[in-house]
Amino acid sequence: MSIGRLMQGKPHADTPGVTIGAPRAYELCGALCFAGRRHRAFSRLAALSGAGAGDRVLDVGCGTGYLTRRMAVAVGPEGAVTGVDPSPSVLAYARRGNRARRGAVCTYREGVAEALDLPDESFDTVVTSLMLHHLPEEIRPSALAEMWRVLRPGGRLLVVEFRPPRSALARHLVHGGLGHAMSHNRTDLLDGLVTGAGFELAGRGDVRPWLTYVQGVRPRSTGSADVPG
Repeated sequence: MSIGRLMQGKPHADTPGVTIGAPRAYELCGALCFAGRRHRAFSRLAALSGAGAGDRVLDVGCGTGYLTRRMAVAVGPEGAVTGVDPSPSVLAYARRGNRARRGAVCTYREGVAEALDLPDESFDTVVTSLMLHHLPEEIRPSALAEMWRVLRPGGRLLVVEFRPPRSALARHLVHGGLGHAMSHNRTDLLDGLVTGAGFELAGRGDVRPWLTYVQGVRPRSTGSADVPG
């Protein structure tokens, strides 16, 4: 089976309660796709988020909670981490994976990225990994606007997506069954999505083997001119 087909186990973030494939298959895919480097890659992402001890973190489109748990280690027992996903089955899997972990206790709740049922300015850091490509393009700006809304002024954003493979072999491995979701993922649009939602760009880069990221900051000024709309 191709890596691409296995990756269809990722929940569709725009369709509440719908998952293609089982959560366990998605976890298997993670192990295969990252060739044993997933823990290192996602620990690196947690560091890139800028979250520190005691912070309140939101993981949008958390899936089975792999990054959520890395964020819990980053913020420690005094912090708080919330994962949001539309699929009850993957949230149940994530809750089981939260047992006996170091760091903050992770809380998981059902919801969609474009309409977060969370208070304004209630988080220090928002992260989202491998989620945006599941949303229709016309919904993505609304999802980023919601992330801006729930961040406090000065809060940090980390958006992570698949980087289209550069080698012919890698493109062959991921293309079967996944198609445009990874092989032709428009990561060049991420900067515009982030700034269009009102964030200031703070950085960008790649994390091996397959990931690219954009960092943003919500401006500290809260004047009406700064509110995306």
